[in-house]
Amino acid sequence: MTADPFMLLGTAFHTPERGRLEVLEEHLFCVDAQGRIAEILAPGHPEYTATISDARRAGRLVKLGEGQFLLPGLVDLHIHAPQWPQMGKALDVPLEVWLRKYTFPLEARYADLDYARAVYADLVDNLLANGTTTALYFATVHVEASVALAETCLEKGQRALVGKVVMDDPEQCPPFYRDADAASAVSDTRRFIEAVMSLNPGERPLVQPVITPRFIPSCTDAALQGLGELAEEFGCHVQTHCSESDWAKQFVEARFGQTDAASLDGFGLLTRHTILAHSNFIDGQDMDLIKEKGAGVAHCPLSNVYFANAVFPLREALDRHMHVGLGTDISGGYSPSLFDGCRNALSASRSLQSGVHAGLPAKERGAPGEPITHQEAFWLATAGGAEALDLPTGSFRVGHEFDALLIDTEASASNIHVNGADDTLDDVFQKIVLNAARANIATVWVGGRAVVGCS
Repeated sequence: MTADPFMLLGTAFHTPERGRLEVLEEHLFCVDAQGRIAEILAPGHPEYTATISDARRAGRLVKLGEGQFLLPGLVDLHIHAPQWPQMGKALDVPLEVWLRKYTFPLEARYADLDYARAVYADLVDNLLANGTTTALYFATVHVEASVALAETCLEKGQRALVGKVVMDDPEQCPPFYRDADAASAVSDTRRFIEAVMSLNPGERPLVQPVITPRFIPSCTDAALQGLGELAEEFGCHVQTHCSESDWAKQFVEARFGQTDAASLDGFGLLTRHTILAHSNFIDGQDMDLIKEKGAGVAHCPLSNVYFANAVFPLREALDRHMHVGLGTDISGGYSPSLFDGCRNALSASRSLQSGVHAGLPAKERGAPGEPITHQEAFWLATAGGAEALDLPTGSFRVGHEFDALLIDTEASASNIHVNGADDTLDDVFQKIVLNAARANIATVWVGGRAVVGCS
């Protein structure tokens, strides 16, 4: 994908390392025709003034206005694309009931390709408008509809990783919605991978295929083994659910006599490019294994409130230097906004660390460690997620993709109030993380191309 080269002048915030905010005040970002950051010039650089003048004369300068700031694009590590019509409802039952009562019947409708295309177009438009420049999607069991999701992302310019879901176990999956058998599940996944790879071949594809066993309870051993072999053959990403709930954890341990993480590893599905959704019940050994393999966790704090019955041990995972990012988990999570994901992660972390049972003495209520900070929450939503996916995005570095958001704190209906006399730039960043909404996202770039708003 190519874009017109341009230069952007303004103040940017990013968290290139966990917990460290870097403010790039009045920097000049030079974006090349490939949509990558070619150069970042700070005030005082010997070529700063002349480069700005040249860009202005050429009509290629974008200058941020008063109250406007640049942020890296947001990276969502866990979305169920076909559940978009269900977002904001059907959250009244446990996970294992929710799947059969609401979710499987909905996902079965994607056999209708016209229905799939219409839903996916609306979904991608909405996620881009909410600032999600990179998305990791579960689709459905249907090859054609799953390819249609990849095509939609490519057409609309969203960086995406898309997976055809595998669920072939007749004891756990309904007859109206499952793969016919393990052999067809694996062969259809191969066909899907090859179809997506053919959409945008090259070294920097905007859309990539993902091997996607729904979770161990939905898959036979033969399917899991076959998918592991595909992962080794193609070297592409893998995504699945891991130790999400008491039921899921107990199911896997009863079946294999070991945890989700260890079981996935045994099938060759725990790799540097694996993302494990939820992982609320992983223990220290699991964490060591996940870190050793280089896999990552998609922390989904909002949906965990409804389906996990536990809080993911985020601080412990971060202290162990695991790869962790954020997921909205549409529709188990009812908000499409990763800014909301940051806030929910902050709330969950504070609840875990401080404790929730008022009947206990203060020292006995919480887990060890400190709650995460807003800088860490934003890192999870940007650079942390990008690092988990091993993608060059999520922060402003030379050579990285220019995936970015123009945040307008003075937009109509803004919840962000900035007082120039009292607020430092660090204060402004914190207010953006805690209060930014769709109304504040004026422009979204993916790979240097404006996909929302105009530059």
